[in-house]
Parts: sequence; structure tokens; C-alpha cells
Amino acid sequence: MNAELEYTVMQHRASELRRAASEQRRVMEARKGPRGERRHRSVVARFLAP
Repeated sequence: MNAELEYTVMQHRASELRRAASEQRRVMEARKGPRGERRHRSVVARFLAP
């Protein structure tokens, strides 16, 4: 394969991997966000919450 083509394909793949990793980080942050909030709330606040 042509070296320039290989380089372009490698750059594209790296870009896809970065995008996927970024999306995965956002998903993980969103999942643990509310759970972390709940963990730090007082017992009284839990009972008063709707």
C-alpha cells in the first residue's frame, strides 16, 4: 500500500478512536453523575425529595 494512503487511513482511524473514547467518557460521566449526587445527600434530604 502507498505510504501516503496508509498514513491517511491511520489518521482517520485515530480520529475515529478519539471520537469514540470521548463519547464513552461522556456516557460514563452521565451514568455516575446522579449516583454520586445521591451518595452525598443527607438522609433527611433523601426523605424530603419527591
